Amino acid sequence: MTEVSVEVVPTSSLGDRSYLAHDGQVAVVVDPQRDIDRILALAGRLGVRITHVAETHLHNDYVSGGLALARLTGATYLVAADDKVGFARRAVADGDEIDVSAEMRVRVVATPGHTFHHVSYVLDDGAGPVGVFTGGSLLFGTTGRTDLLGKEHAHTLAERQHASVRRLADLLPDGAQVWPTHGFGSFCSATRADAPESTIGRERTANPALRLETDDFVTENLAGLDAYPAYYAHMGARNTAGADLIDLTPVTTADPTELAARIAAGEWVVDLRHRKAFAHRHLAGTLSFALDGPMATWLGWMVPWGAPITLLGDSAQQVADAHRELARIGIDRPAAAAAGSPDDWAGGDDTRLAELSTATFADLAAARTGRPPHELPGADVVLDVRMDNEWRTDHIDDAVHIPLPDLPTRLGDVPAGTVWVHCGSGYRAAAAAGLLARAGRQVVHIDDAYPEAADAGLPIVRGH
Repeated sequence: MTEVSVEVVPTSSLGDRSYLAHDGQVAVVVDPQRDIDRILALAGRLGVRITHVAETHLHNDYVSGGLALARLTGATYLVAADDKVGFARRAVADGDEIDVSAEMRVRVVATPGHTFHHVSYVLDDGAGPVGVFTGGSLLFGTTGRTDLLGKEHAHTLAERQHASVRRLADLLPDGAQVWPTHGFGSFCSATRADAPESTIGRERTANPALRLETDDFVTENLAGLDAYPAYYAHMGARNTAGADLIDLTPVTTADPTELAARIAAGEWVVDLRHRKAFAHRHLAGTLSFALDGPMATWLGWMVPWGAPITLLGDSAQQVADAHRELARIGIDRPAAAAAGSPDDWAGGDDTRLAELSTATFADLAAARTGRPPHELPGADVVLDVRMDNEWRTDHIDDAVHIPLPDLPTRLGDVPAGTVWVHCGSGYRAAAAAGLLARAGRQVVHIDDAYPEAADAGLPIVRGH
């Protein structure tokens, strides 16, 4: 009997996974990201032919590569029949079975909840079910969020999510693998996955949908939901229409004069280097969204949709990698880019360069007593840019709270004085510090892990 294998294609920056299941000859791809060159390269290394591409749902957090992959390979494109789309596909519904090969087939199971028409695909190797591709339904220790189609539908979809997860558990043996698309940092999941892999048997004890009754699950699910990226509003429509092939050809290079003009015009000129390098020396007026973190998620959330973005990296490869990340969420072509160093971007004019003061929570504790160390300025304002749920769990007493995605339109709400800004780890605070500095504010970036705040003796308010 031919062995069926499943390869994981992670997109860690967006918190998602795609899959390629094969029998050594042919393959089915599930929920591919837009940059399908990764999938094609994997199929080439394995020596398999992609005959089927399957979507569990019309995605809200990224532009799908499914249609482009199906067209390029001639594969059959499987999309839920009840999803009204603008392209040809094989419409599938609950109970349908698709023979991928003589000994590999997938069975469609309707699993509404994350979306109204969500489906899962049970993979069978001829001897029985091997596992199930669950998309945004059953995740590792959690489920997909149910409010992406509007808060008015969230309660109904949460009830359906509960029923769908239980249906999968009833249909499948404990040893069946679970292969979700979301849950690894994607805002499409209700909470973060609690394990790197899982089975139906494990989920029986770990997953709230299988431990709680409907009403308790719905209450817990809805209570944990926070805001999600603004660019999600554009993903559903893009995927419904069908996305074309990705264009990753090099971006137009900007010289120092053009960079100066773009900054003067108030455009988003983004520094992709590590936030410590940004703090040490950067082109004044630029913003820190380092590529070593979830750059596309936060930048895509905050930048006005359709506004020009210029990318600055220490190498052409760093710029290309950022271009790929942004294209995954529908920001197809940055306006311009430059590789090199801040000195290169400034054209030798040191007056166009800036630095950013950084500190720890221990430094903040000292500053609040009137004794800021290392010649740092006093802390007139402590700005917390974490999300609402993080703030409600606990926060520094007397801090001002503005979630990072809201900051571009709420800079005027930040009180006067020197601003010490923090988040949970330092990444989001770097972006906030750049925005504040660009607006002419004196700012200190607290580049520290939030739990250190309590250890430094700062007063913490809990549960508000």
